[in-house]
Amino acid sequence: MASHSHYCCYSFCCCFSVLFFLFGISSVSAQLSSTYYASTCPKALYTIKTAVLNAVVKEHRMGASLLRLHFHDCFVNGCDASLLLDDTSSFTGEKTAGPNANSVRGFDVIDTIKSKLESICPGVFSCADILAVAARDSVVALGGPTWAVQLGRRDSTTASLSSANSDLPSFDLDLPDLTSVFTSKGLTVAEMVALSGAHTIGQARCVTFRDRIYNETSISSTFATSLKSNCPSSDGDDNLSPLDASTPVVFDNAYYKNLLNSKGLLHSDQQLFSGGSTNSQVTTYSTSAAAFYTDFASAMVKMGNLSPLTGTRLQFHSMRSTCSIMGKPCEGLYISADYTLHIHQKMASSSNSFSLMAMLLVFVLLMGSSSAQLSTNFYSKTCPKVLGTVKSGVQSAVSKEKRMGASLLRLHFHDCFVNGCDGSILLDDTSSFTGEKTAGPNNNSVRGFNVIDNIKSNVEKECPGVVSCADIVAIAARDSAVYLGGPTWDVKLGRRDSKTASLSAANSGVIPPPTSTLSNLINRFQAKGLSTKDMVALSGSHTIGQARCVLFRTRVHNQTDIDASFAKTRQGSCPLTPGSGDNNLAPLDLQTPTAFDNNYYKNVISQKGLLHTDQQLHSGGSTDSLVESYSKDSKTFNSDFAAAMVKMGDISPLTGSSGEIRKNCRKVNS
Repeated sequence: MASHSHYCCYSFCCCFSVLFFLFGISSVSAQLSSTYYASTCPKALYTIKTAVLNAVVKEHRMGASLLRLHFHDCFVNGCDASLLLDDTSSFTGEKTAGPNANSVRGFDVIDTIKSKLESICPGVFSCADILAVAARDSVVALGGPTWAVQLGRRDSTTASLSSANSDLPSFDLDLPDLTSVFTSKGLTVAEMVALSGAHTIGQARCVTFRDRIYNETSISSTFATSLKSNCPSSDGDDNLSPLDASTPVVFDNAYYKNLLNSKGLLHSDQQLFSGGSTNSQVTTYSTSAAAFYTDFASAMVKMGNLSPLTGTRLQFHSMRSTCSIMGKPCEGLYISADYTLHIHQKMASSSNSFSLMAMLLVFVLLMGSSSAQLSTNFYSKTCPKVLGTVKSGVQSAVSKEKRMGASLLRLHFHDCFVNGCDGSILLDDTSSFTGEKTAGPNNNSVRGFNVIDNIKSNVEKECPGVVSCADIVAIAARDSAVYLGGPTWDVKLGRRDSKTASLSAANSGVIPPPTSTLSNLINRFQAKGLSTKDMVALSGSHTIGQARCVLFRTRVHNQTDIDASFAKTRQGSCPLTPGSGDNNLAPLDLQTPTAFDNNYYKNVISQKGLLHTDQQLHSGGSTDSLVESYSKDSKTFNSDFAAAMVKMGDISPLTGSSGEIRKNCRKVNS
């Protein structure tokens, strides 16, 4: 255990590293710097540049691929090279996430660069920094601008499939959703438009632009026609087309010129020039390459600063020796030799070293334990009457208004899909944040807050400060389904309440809009760890509840995959004119609107799905057979629905010491 080592890879040394924390010796995270490796690995930048040039010369497309690797890495929990990690027994990596599978590439180039750097300065240069430098060098190699890359990032020791599925902007997003995704990362709208210019190089798969070239009107007809031969309406998903058809391997401003001519390949590309707030910036960049280059370089530097792991923080990060494999367990506790020596000296001089070690062991055990697991008997001793109290509150509310059952069920769904099942949807706006209640999917729609308030008040009388609002929402959802004739399930408990809410996250598209296609629905549910089967089963909750005219107006007046008599019935209370009768309600299930049964699926088979998303489940796609199965077998539907609800309730709960137990569900504790 040499004192000069920067890595404490033995358990005893790990203990000293953790003791660093106990002594209260805090260090500020090292700042990123363009000269970070000037003395420790002076040949690194030249080594990376040479390797990138070799790779791009062999295949020009590789430049775009390496640039995209950096983007897809930074947008998922920060620029930490988590994207490079292969799957392990403890986590599934990000490579197979929807936005990455069969798409993100260049891993072999990064591996080659890492190998060369390890040979000249082993254990010094992080994989995260390699990605950042390679992205810059790729742009330069293809004729684009340069910038000083800030360095000093360290590598994560884990990856997140769910975050990769939820945090990266999808190709089918509209301008408001794109804006929300970028602003949630601390990037401005102007930076989003500049970074989108990366699409001046690279290619896209047919599956990402098929809907645009066959169904959208904001596209040049000749451009669309030219793409159809390589992208058939029902085949060739992986066929490639250049994002910039004019100069596909040159980093220039032709991308913006294409947008002005309605030749954006992806829906999200054309959204930047679609009559919205970004039109003027696109126009500027189309006429001034210099302005684009300057802004792009600045935005790349800012993106590279997204949540890097740095310095000597007590964090689970390392300096990987192989970019696809996480470092040894103790590599995560990165403490410099000077600090380690200081710990030894402290221990030697302490008359209470045994007590210190005892404290240390407790701390290590706490640090090493995972967050408390959810359990169906979590409150069996601390609040044994909670289930009965919630049930009584739900039954009282639903008996007065049957629709409330659907509303309480929907509260749980909309809560869990936005940063996890943490009760954030219940929070009112404050001076420090705008809550989720006024988000597009929730405003004038989500309801039942007063019922949750009443239940919370009664629970607080029984056992103050014990039961979370998030758990009350989960129980109330189950009890609502049961009261209306649906299945029951054991609700897992132990969630804690968030101390904040996110309007931008609620608006970002994580809650599927009623205009979603089947593929969009599947992707959004998969982003939350829910399968296609789970999605179809959970959609069955539309066997109860009502929807507003504004959500189904286009369907009942303009779509063709709808029963004519059903459409005519719905048109009576939902006029075609926008703004007229927007809030008029219609039942999601025309047959038994207040009974939780399987008629929803029967309706969909008969083309009587009220929402576009409802009918998408039976539209000649992969979910047709499951819909047909549920329409014939309510027992199977009930079983699958219950299982999916349990699974949904497991989405990113706050447990252990995270969050809090709110006294009032509408506001954080003072």
